[in-house]
Amino acid sequence: MPSYQEFGLFLAKIDQVESKEVVKKLRDSGRVTIKEGHGKVITLLAASVWNPNNDQAEGIFLLFDLFQIRTLAEPFSEVSLDIVEFATKPTIYHSPVNRIWTQGPIQDGMLRFALIRQPFWKKLLFNFGQPLIVQYEEDKIADFETQEYFPLLSAGTKEMILSPEGDVKILKA
Repeated sequence: MPSYQEFGLFLAKIDQVESKEVVKKLRDSGRVTIKEGHGKVITLLAASVWNPNNDQAEGIFLLFDLFQIRTLAEPFSEVSLDIVEFATKPTIYHSPVNRIWTQGPIQDGMLRFALIRQPFWKKLLFNFGQPLIVQYEEDKIADFETQEYFPLLSAGTKEMILSPEGDVKILKA
């Protein structure tokens, strides 16, 4: 009988295989639906396939690297970048959209994004290589299932507005 450590390593390997399959499906169709560890169903989609007629306007851009913010949002002050970089809890940021960015869930010139630090989800984003949009689903069947908790669904998730000038407004603490 395998030890708990060996069993844990086995589960990690299954998730690594899943990660490759998820990225393949994302590259093929631009979207994938996953049942995560909380039992919630999420859809990850590329900005290029986001459609305002079929997709949620409340979607959140997921980033794996701090420098991806420059692609999506107006240039940030150092204060705003430091807030994102040193945040210890999962946080959703609202910020003015970059003028050259036109695709995805943008409302009144603002977009929502989160820097994902949890290793499983960060690796998934890294392997895809560009920001993805997450949407929370109610009655959708998942393409994949993982035991990994999606960090933005945790109870301690914060929400704040960041302006390029460094102004901060906390929406949810």
